[in-house]
Amino acid sequence: MDVKVVIFDWDGTLVDSVDHIADSLHQAATELGYPELEREAYRDIIGLGMIEALEKLYPGISREEMNTIREGYARYFFSKVTTPQNVFEGMADVLADLRGGGRGCSVATGKSRRGLEGALISSGLGPHFDITRCADETRSKPDPAMLGEIIRFYGIEPHQAVMIGDTRYDLEMAQRIGMPSIGVEWGVHKRDVLGHYSPHAIVDSVKDLRDVLGL
Repeated sequence: MDVKVVIFDWDGTLVDSVDHIADSLHQAATELGYPELEREAYRDIIGLGMIEALEKLYPGISREEMNTIREGYARYFFSKVTTPQNVFEGMADVLADLRGGGRGCSVATGKSRRGLEGALISSGLGPHFDITRCADETRSKPDPAMLGEIIRFYGIEPHQAVMIGDTRYDLEMAQRIGMPSIGVEWGVHKRDVLGHYSPHAIVDSVKDLRDVLGL
């Protein structure tokens, strides 16, 4: 692809954290007496900001109840540190090769700024990125606000970047701003879901991603 900037989702795209997020949400909610949901329900909201995720999981939840679940979630989630071993095999090399080829790299994530800052350091991936945007400092996916902020940082148009993500929220966000996207199948959603958002490609291996990016 002839693009100047490659924008990555974090959880489920760069880092193998989907199960830990789902487990943390499940434990935090059920500990407080909320109904136990199907495993897929907790996975399906990954990529959204926490407020939007909890509103979808538990419709009608109050802000006070939401804050209580968020506190429990943070306690469980931050008990485990993201390490280089949690980065999907080959993805650190993808980032290094993109940067070596003169392309910009950035992150657009549903994580909180607190969560991402810690993970950028502990994963070892932080130095690869020019700019990162989180759901708690702009609007949550699939609103394309964070993509707009990233391309303004670079001074480029949407078609000069590509969004890479594992969820429908990533690809819908890109579609809404007119940016090409690449869906990866090693995270939350598979080809049957990702394909609804007209991605440039859907890949099921890092090798295929490298081929699409021309690395």
